[in-house]
Amino acid sequence: MSSPAASPLLPVFARSELAFERGEGCWLVTTDGDRYLDFAAGVAVNALGHSHPHLVAALTAQAQKLWHVSNLYRIPEGERLAQRLVDASFADVVFFCNSGAEALEASIKLARKHFHANGQPERYRLITFEGAFHGRTLATIAAGGQAKYLEGFGPKVEGFDQVPFGDLAAVEAAIGPETAGVLIEPLQGEGGVRLVAPAFMRGLRELCDRHGLLLVVDEVQTGVGRTGHLFAHEISGVTPDVMAVAKGIGGGFPLGACLATREAADGMTAGVHGSTFGGNPLAMAVGNAVLDVVLEPGFLDHVRRMGLLLKQRLAGVVDAHRSIVTEVRGEGLLTGLRCAIPNGDVAAAFRAEGLLTVGAGDNVVRLLPPLIVTEAEIGEAIAKIERALDRVERDMGLALARGAAE
Repeated sequence: MSSPAASPLLPVFARSELAFERGEGCWLVTTDGDRYLDFAAGVAVNALGHSHPHLVAALTAQAQKLWHVSNLYRIPEGERLAQRLVDASFADVVFFCNSGAEALEASIKLARKHFHANGQPERYRLITFEGAFHGRTLATIAAGGQAKYLEGFGPKVEGFDQVPFGDLAAVEAAIGPETAGVLIEPLQGEGGVRLVAPAFMRGLRELCDRHGLLLVVDEVQTGVGRTGHLFAHEISGVTPDVMAVAKGIGGGFPLGACLATREAADGMTAGVHGSTFGGNPLAMAVGNAVLDVVLEPGFLDHVRRMGLLLKQRLAGVVDAHRSIVTEVRGEGLLTGLRCAIPNGDVAAAFRAEGLLTVGAGDNVVRLLPPLIVTEAEIGEAIAKIERALDRVERDMGLALARGAAE
């Protein structure tokens, strides 16, 4: 493998040295033949695991017929997928794209265009929340507001007013004559696996209704079953006006979507937005295959059962290893362990035991297994976590002993 200095890849990722050759279900196999239990799932992307036979069949069949035609023509499988999403959600209309950031860009533009189309072009600002992550485009890093992502990219894109997480009074105080809506993740993933309280979500809906604003939810990480609900906003019983989804909806194939009510989307007419690759036949075939599985009776029940089991087992881990991990967070199979030592060290210890996880803000390690994970695989993951934390504690003990001796 090339060294990072010699690599032709732009060095914007801090990659481990692992390289995978194949996967099956919740498992990955490296080019050296080592097996890893995948509780990262491509950062919540591989909702149905690796090489799911139904997804492989759908992609293979479509690849033998048609890959790309552009949105100059009808794409029947896209119309079918859109109708299925509409039937399963609050939405009336769907726009397909290729990623979460694009889905958020479409959502932001849709919210602004709604007010422009209704004679209020001054209303373009969105209220967002500290700790949020909405993508890596210039608009979405401005929406997220995190300095580490904004630094060095010139003036911040205008139109976003950030308030403290969970502070309804701050939201109300931020509403002004230029406010178009509120943008929120029902559960912050990158921000530290922080669940928005249902009462807070209901309070946002009431504020939006009272002030004539749009409620925009970012379900890129939480959507399509990740929390044990098809969409996480369902936990609070709140209906949004606009929603961005991606990641799990493609099961590993690049696919994003912006869903909206017809009223919210009334400014999005022919020519005002578009995507060359969005809604291509390959993506639509896979998206429909994902829904075939996720919408099967009992599938979301399975996710909720496995999510509860995982949290219960992790609570036991915390009780036994409080010097390293202090709290279990999350909903369904979007779970986090808050750490007392650097979360990168904890994730590295898990990886050394053959368990893949992913970091998050607030010193959290995320566990994001494929939604098809079994009770046995959760048990195996817990065993790996226990071994890893036992070793870290031993190493810390040796370090403390050396420090005392010196």
